[in-house]
Amino acid sequence: MNVYDFDGTIYYPDCTVSFALWCANRHPKLWFTFVPKALKNLMLYKTGKLPRYQLERHFFSFLGMIDDFDEQIEQFWDKHEKRISAWYLAQKKPDELIISASPDCIIAPIAKRLGVNYMATEYDREFGVFTNNLMYAKEKARYMIDHGFPVIDNFYSDSLSDTPIALCAEKAHLITNRAQKVNDWPELDKKTLEEVRRKIDSGTKIHLD
Repeated sequence: MNVYDFDGTIYYPDCTVSFALWCANRHPKLWFTFVPKALKNLMLYKTGKLPRYQLERHFFSFLGMIDDFDEQIEQFWDKHEKRISAWYLAQKKPDELIISASPDCIIAPIAKRLGVNYMATEYDREFGVFTNNLMYAKEKARYMIDHGFPVIDNFYSDSLSDTPIALCAEKAHLITNRAQKVNDWPELDKKTLEEVRRKIDSGTKIHLD
């Protein structure tokens, strides 16, 4: 079975950010009720004053502000489905899995269109809370192990943050060049692994320069 991260891997840039901007342009009130607070939380996260899961929870809150969510998400994917990487479309199989930190209400419609399985962060739009763990870094690997998934033949991600699940795969691939280039997962020395572990614990997404 092949497993894929989504944002930055088979879709560029980030579908949750893209959808937030899409909704703000169609519901201008979001520029005043959501965007200022989102930018403030981002600054708090960048300075280490806000953990990643709280940043994500606050950011996902815009999903509960969209009265016509079902209509907007379908229109969004009508427009943005073309951003799915060509290399992925050329090799995708129905038995593979997309596993993403983005909320399931955004990932589910595109996974259905692609005809593949998915696992994403479960988020309750009505109450503004996670109903499952944020599918980030170690949580992806933990989910695969806890649910007894079969051997991962190939894993694809744009970030070294996904090293925990890359180590579970027979072969891992690092995606670069705005989700267009497939590379072998790099060999990481002890010092780099320690840095990766530190940044994972702090909730920082890691890319190669």
